[in-house]
Amino acid sequence: MLDCVLYRPLEDRKGLYVKEKGRKVIATNRKARHNYAIIDTFEAGIALVGTEVKSLREGKASLVDAFATVDDGEVWLRGLHIPEYGHGTWTNHAPRRTRKLLLHRREIDTLVGKTREGNQTLVPLSMYFSDGKVKVELALARGKQDYDKRQDLARRTAEREVTRELGRRVKGMRR
Repeated sequence: MLDCVLYRPLEDRKGLYVKEKGRKVIATNRKARHNYAIIDTFEAGIALVGTEVKSLREGKASLVDAFATVDDGEVWLRGLHIPEYGHGTWTNHAPRRTRKLLLHRREIDTLVGKTREGNQTLVPLSMYFSDGKVKVELALARGKQDYDKRQDLARRTAEREVTRELGRRVKGMRR
């Protein structure tokens, strides 16, 4: 009796393939905000092979030396380290291969224009799963000088002391 098999319409079947909802962070580049002044951010997809995704699901990746370049109208992520998948065979990937970023044409055109202006670079800030797909938060950034870093550190220290003192005053008034 083959007539008993029920087929769901494509609209219902479409939602079955999304395993995760929301955003799960894989890796962040914490030094990027210290070394660069962030001008603008973009969310980009990334072209990966199967063993790379499996390795990322284990939470293994490093954005420390990663940067992006625009070559021939395409954006490439270089220096990203995704270690080989432990259970992989001969189909395993190269850990530091160049990976293509997936952006809209107008976003690529703005990136080309801004990076050619000078002293601006593309730095990945974080890598995460968004509804089961790997995304990279890419920042258009300008490098900071040493005095800029010292000023930021002094400003953060002053803000921390002000909030600490306000907390003491509020606690003192309650008693």
